[in-house]
Amino acid sequence: MTSRRNLILAGAAAAVTPWDALIRGAYAQTPPGVVVMAKQIDDITSLDPAEAFEYSGTEIVGNVYRKLVTTPNEDPGRLVGDLAESWEASNGNTVFTFRLKDGVKFASGATVTAEDVAWSFQRVVALNKSPAFIINQFGFTKENMAERIRATDPRTLVLTASEATAPSFLYYCLSAAVGSVVEKAVVQARAAGDDYGNGWLKQNSAGAGPYRIVSWRASEAVTLEANPNAQPAPATRRIIIRHMADSSAQLLGLQRGDVDIARNLANDQLRQLANDNRYRVMDKRKASLLYLSLSQRNQFLARPEVRQAIKLAIDYEGIQRNIVPSLYAVHQAFLPEGLPGALTEHPFAARQEEAKALLARAGLAQGFEVAFDYSTGAPISDIAQAVQQQLAQVGIRCRMVPGEMRQVITKTRARQHEIAIVRWGSDYFDPHSNAETFSMNPDNGDNARNRTLAWRASWDIPELTARTIAAVKETDQAARVATYLALQREHQQVSPFIIMMQEIEVSATRANVTGLDMGPMSDRTGYVGIRKA
Repeated sequence: MTSRRNLILAGAAAAVTPWDALIRGAYAQTPPGVVVMAKQIDDITSLDPAEAFEYSGTEIVGNVYRKLVTTPNEDPGRLVGDLAESWEASNGNTVFTFRLKDGVKFASGATVTAEDVAWSFQRVVALNKSPAFIINQFGFTKENMAERIRATDPRTLVLTASEATAPSFLYYCLSAAVGSVVEKAVVQARAAGDDYGNGWLKQNSAGAGPYRIVSWRASEAVTLEANPNAQPAPATRRIIIRHMADSSAQLLGLQRGDVDIARNLANDQLRQLANDNRYRVMDKRKASLLYLSLSQRNQFLARPEVRQAIKLAIDYEGIQRNIVPSLYAVHQAFLPEGLPGALTEHPFAARQEEAKALLARAGLAQGFEVAFDYSTGAPISDIAQAVQQQLAQVGIRCRMVPGEMRQVITKTRARQHEIAIVRWGSDYFDPHSNAETFSMNPDNGDNARNRTLAWRASWDIPELTARTIAAVKETDQAARVATYLALQREHQQVSPFIIMMQEIEVSATRANVTGLDMGPMSDRTGYVGIRKA
């Protein structure tokens, strides 16, 4: 059988650019000054920070761009300045003023100005891509963005929200990947029509982060080169991220020295390396969930009894124990453990007789057939097959639809799935990051402005949306936590989401490689300190 490795080598043989030659060489060895990382990156759909909304894409964005504020991985609840040296709220928490640090430069050598920041936020609003709701929720629109997002001098940015907003909440939102600052002059010069440079920025960069993008080839590789103006300077001049869907190929590459870092090894492979001093194994619990999305456009999945039956048909503990004991922990609420207000109760377990009774109550005693979209990469493919078998035991026959993760994501975004197994990572360290997307859907129409996960599932929930909006406005912290706990308990019982597990990211490196900083959110995973002795 032709392997992905052979296909990539064959395709590379036809290329002639120096970068392609470097990538080809990375298979045989990892040269000095170059770190090769093996990772499943078939989820990338764009590297434009106004559009990137997947794990791999936002991780790269986080290493190419900078934001006004961010949160340190050792204390993710604490806000610190990134581009901003100071910030303050005024006018009853409706006006937010940021003062930029002096002398920060883009990869081009140009100084970062407040006008770059303002234009970056304005293009997010105008393009209205998937992550735009994080910025739009403060009342910014294409019609008012020039007035409400403005630079008053080269180092001062002023944002005017439509209503009073808890300052910390707005700051956390701006720490998300969508808050990344692009160089206006570079991107604007490459705009096509009214696309604000989106077509070009999908696979290029114009940032002030530690690296710049040299190339991206879908489901093949991303090559990053150090930004010569970055402060602090990256420890490694080039990072090559190779797409390797097969964890066995990642392990072999690590053992042979073809790769320096492997990001998607299976449990038995990690155990094999754990006591071998030629390698380092590190783990980090992430604010990342694995869940099933059930489209409410499907006549069967729209029945409450069916949704509940599916939740009771799955053996969560068995899947975690037998397939991903080191990579996931059972978790069944929309706030990941570690975020304020996270619910850690597990009300669902495999109770298949109850599931069958619920199906019969729904008029489906003989079961039904449904399409199930899943990624072919391990371990999600293994989990999907286990879920298929368990649903079959209660009469639900899944027609499995395999694809690359990018295809599964695109399908759910277009509301074209029936059942899909997907991952969701929090965008910022506040409960509303997940509450908004899982339990808000202010407009269920196909042309809705805010396309949350609830929207993707066609779940029309005006009352739950109103209560979720009220929760983010609550100023008493104890009352706010209590509200989120109540929302999660209700959501567990009625939603079209089967939240199964929370991710524990595990990476393995060769012993001479240090400095990979894994974060609780994808865009916080840092490459700047990676070095190879």
